[in-house]
Amino acid sequence: MDFIKNKKNSILFALISLAIPTIIEEILSTLLQYVDTAMVGQLGEKATASVSVTTTIGWLSFCVPAAFAVGTQTLIAQSYGRKDFGAIKTYAKSGIIMAFIFGLIMEIICIVLAPFIPIWMGAENSIQKDASTYFIIILIPFFLRSIQSVMAGALRGVKDSKTPMVISLISNILNVALNYLFIYALSMGVIGAAIGSAIAYAIGGILMFIAFGKNQLFNTIYSKEHFDKTIASEILKLAIPLFASHVASCAGYVVFAAQVTTLGTTTFAAHSIAVTAEQIFYIAGYGLRAATSTLVGIAVGEKNQKKYDKVCRSSLAFTLGMQCITGFLLFVTAYPLMSLFTSSDEVARIGASVLKIVAFSEPFYGLMIVAEGIFYGLGNTKLPFITELFGMWVIRIIPTYIFVHYIGATIEIIWYFMIADNIIKTILLLIPLIRKKSIQKVLA
Repeated sequence: MDFIKNKKNSILFALISLAIPTIIEEILSTLLQYVDTAMVGQLGEKATASVSVTTTIGWLSFCVPAAFAVGTQTLIAQSYGRKDFGAIKTYAKSGIIMAFIFGLIMEIICIVLAPFIPIWMGAENSIQKDASTYFIIILIPFFLRSIQSVMAGALRGVKDSKTPMVISLISNILNVALNYLFIYALSMGVIGAAIGSAIAYAIGGILMFIAFGKNQLFNTIYSKEHFDKTIASEILKLAIPLFASHVASCAGYVVFAAQVTTLGTTTFAAHSIAVTAEQIFYIAGYGLRAATSTLVGIAVGEKNQKKYDKVCRSSLAFTLGMQCITGFLLFVTAYPLMSLFTSSDEVARIGASVLKIVAFSEPFYGLMIVAEGIFYGLGNTKLPFITELFGMWVIRIIPTYIFVHYIGATIEIIWYFMIADNIIKTILLLIPLIRKKSIQKVLA
């Protein structure tokens, strides 16, 4: 009994318990993308490119709610560590309101710009209309996704990672069923994929709103708590660097994808599918990042240096082990994995070649993700922003642009720059953690 009790009280057990539902949620979210990619991929290269050409812009548009979600989660976790339950509710309501307002603004902007985005991304004339229509449709429930993201972050901040997982499961099951209905049964192709995903997103947002209100720590925020400008400013102080980091990253992906587009539709299709296929192999890192951020935030609220040190050591070590395993699996399954998403042997072959290259960098990428989670929990979102800006634009984008336009590049060369970016960012984030400069006065 003492062994079980000690096990349940251990940092590693807490980390894994929090991380597993989030990992499952991330897997399910990635499976949603897998389903879209695989089903549309059977329609041919042009259909795949139509869905993929706006993917990076979709990531960019989701920067706003993602930033508010992490900022809200951090402050709620720290309040949870202090046992300040009134602050938890106030942070939650302020974060939700801001996510809704800014998310709605972002949605309107993206819909207005949707007809021009495929052109700016260098898409061929034959796919521009479908790509634009697809993007507009999946943006319709954006404000619900924005709210859902912040509510999920708030729940994770109080150590509830199961509710977001369950809702993600429901959304994915719906997405599979609706995709089959609209893409195949109703023969709507790319537009059908968009409609199916949009409905799944909307239902997920509504379910999260209902589930969030049933949590005892948040069930009164709809009627009793007021929007607090001071609290909102605290969230903004964390969210703005996060937003800037996401913009630097997503804008970099946009520019990066635009460079790949110049290599032709076949290469771009292979690149897009490979990017999607790789995601499931570093999902463990994202699950551990969310769990690490929560536990670090709680340690900060408790001002518990010993707990902070244990969380850092456990999360980094566990992530390294996990990512070594997933990197190996990615290497040996590269071609069969690509073949799941496309009927084109050439696309599968090109994609498999770059997946085997990137497999060796998976441990670095996992460590980078979890290191970001440590800084988020500490309330330090500026360093991840600076690191992201430098790695993405100096290490990845500039060399890629030079090679594509002046020297000559293959897809393999471009992916080497992407790997270098991830490795450099990992090193830059780990150095201050090892030297413990990241926790100055935070736990004093």
